[in-house]
Amino acid sequence: MPPIPPLKRTGLRPAAERRDPRAPPDLIKDGSAAGTRSKEEEVAKRRTQPTATVGVAENGNSAVLVTVGAGGELLDRRSVDLTEPGLPTHPHHHEGSWAVGRYLDSPWARPIPLADVLVLVERVRASAARGARESLEALEATVRVPIASIAIRACPQLPPTTEERIADNRAQTVADSVMYRQALATAAESRGWSVHWYDRERVFRDAAAALGVKEIGAFLNEMGRSIGPPWQAKHKLAAAAAIAVKQS
Repeated sequence: MPPIPPLKRTGLRPAAERRDPRAPPDLIKDGSAAGTRSKEEEVAKRRTQPTATVGVAENGNSAVLVTVGAGGELLDRRSVDLTEPGLPTHPHHHEGSWAVGRYLDSPWARPIPLADVLVLVERVRASAARGARESLEALEATVRVPIASIAIRACPQLPPTTEERIADNRAQTVADSVMYRQALATAAESRGWSVHWYDRERVFRDAAAALGVKEIGAFLNEMGRSIGPPWQAKHKLAAAAAIAVKQS
């Protein structure tokens, strides 16, 4: 098999819809007043001030993050890539399947030993963990309202080990997505945010209930007009997930 490229720390890739990443001086975590706040001060601030919630709509190794204030106002919208260039985005589903004999008749498949796949999955997992930490750190440095929570799509129950997930025909199709969602959840918890797991089938109803309206579509459309394109289905999903946290 071709050699796996070495990991290279590149930070966040720029996205066309991301705000200017240069935070104002009072928000830069470099030893300034904001950077030297104690953890206790941050917790106290969240208790006494309105807080924001981040809604996540993930797709492979990328995710849309929509941050919404306590009153349902849009505070930030951005796209992030969680892994570094050169790494596969679906190592359970692609390389793992090839290792156990699935899809080998496809033109894009290539033979690979299972032992190499297990190592590769851990490299992708570690890269996703770094990307999630850096993404949430950059978001928190930009949003002027304290962030208290994050809403992530609920994960299905999977076998406990990578090898078992690859061997299970159902699990291997969702294991990569679960890996990225869990990376974001872990990064959020490390920042002191609470993690809420939403059901995609009912999140729009929950968001409408949180706002006290019968239907959320008009509200989300107006939110999109306030910031301009892109405002696609994934942005609406992330926004609804953040709003629905009030119902949790």
